[in-house]
Amino acid sequence: MKKLLSIFAVFTLLFSLAACNSAKETSGEKSKEKDSKQEEVTLSYANWNLGTEEEQNLERLMIKAFEEQYPHIKIEINETVTTKDWNGTLATAASSGTMPDLFALPQIPLALANDWLLDITELASKDKDFANISQVVRDSAAYNGKTFAVPFGQLFLGYFVNKDLFNEANLDYPEFGTSVEDFVSGVKEVTNLSKGIVGINNPAGIVDWYPAAVNSDMGWYTLKDGQYALDSKEYINGVNLAKELSTNGYAYDTLTDEQKANIKGKDGNEVFLQGGLAVKSDGTWTVPDLIEKATFDWDFIGFPGGVTALAIDYAGISKTTKHPEEAFLFAKWMSYGKAGSMKRMEIAEKEGKTLSTLPINTDQEILDEYFSSLDVPGIRTAYENLDKAIIEPVKMVPGYIDARWQALTGVKAGDKANANTGELVNSFIKGELKVEDYAKQLDQLADQKSAEAQEALKNK
Repeated sequence: MKKLLSIFAVFTLLFSLAACNSAKETSGEKSKEKDSKQEEVTLSYANWNLGTEEEQNLERLMIKAFEEQYPHIKIEINETVTTKDWNGTLATAASSGTMPDLFALPQIPLALANDWLLDITELASKDKDFANISQVVRDSAAYNGKTFAVPFGQLFLGYFVNKDLFNEANLDYPEFGTSVEDFVSGVKEVTNLSKGIVGINNPAGIVDWYPAAVNSDMGWYTLKDGQYALDSKEYINGVNLAKELSTNGYAYDTLTDEQKANIKGKDGNEVFLQGGLAVKSDGTWTVPDLIEKATFDWDFIGFPGGVTALAIDYAGISKTTKHPEEAFLFAKWMSYGKAGSMKRMEIAEKEGKTLSTLPINTDQEILDEYFSSLDVPGIRTAYENLDKAIIEPVKMVPGYIDARWQALTGVKAGDKANANTGELVNSFIKGELKVEDYAKQLDQLADQKSAEAQEALKNK
């Protein structure tokens, strides 16, 4: 009897295990069935880098790859938001209830002021790839402790050098980390207008990078922690250096027509490509063009003093989107996500396209793959110095556009009875007015515009 009971118990156990396994298999099939029948989602997307349908540029190929990876999500390009008036057409879309789910951001503060942006703090904080974005870039997309934008593109600003021109003149060419003094002396010594060679394209940008190059406690255009220092010796010396190069024949853009007669090219970019310009101020978006067209040995050297300067593109998710998680997933794929970054490089190699943006994600596998195909030593060195990078504030600092260019000063400069800040700075560089006479006033105005703009966003 005991033996029969034991056999019965074994059969009972086997039946239970079989039933359990069957239940698991059924559950698994149902789960797969559920995954395969995910709710179909359509996201509207607007960006200025999409080209045309016929061109099928890298961005459009990335969209197709995303739809293949996530077949339940379709991307619809919003053509009503246009580059003719990006902010104006975005405002029209917002007022008519047709705001794109994801869109490129010219300025984050403007979008915040218009209440266009979804707070993505929670989505970003849970994302492992977002944590691999450098701290300085993550911080740039945050306001009052909240994240409102996705870092969408990362580029370096700085100088490109024609190494051959320096070698031919028996001069040391500047490299990443070259001191300001050596950079300036090199620009002067390589200039030889009679031979059609000029040192630099446009010196105006010196006023932006110079303070940070000579003082590590300063940022772009002296800006640090919301405060400017335009009455400082660093800023004044930078303006006067720009004036010196501008008014003494070392800069192409400020040469007379007679001085330009021996130089090949119609603008600084053409002159550089044709070998008549020693150092060109530009961004790394020009690398594909240089790889294709330059016939000389060149490199990227950042800004003097080893300054890595970043220009960041951002995208925003609409506050009115019905699909925030899918919109965030798509934004991640197109920008900093590891899967999307690796796919972008795969597509670029397959299609013979050159990447125009740098990796936002600092994952080592991404960087190894990226730099295996881009042999520009200065760009790699600049990337290794991201922890000390400064960011061009145009797209993310409240009040910066007024402080740098648009605020009216009440000062007569050139033919302007009431010059704006940009016009006033240009008059310093031309030697029409002295920066020393207006630096304090310019500094106070910049701090005022900064304070006003930050106050306006306090409750966002």
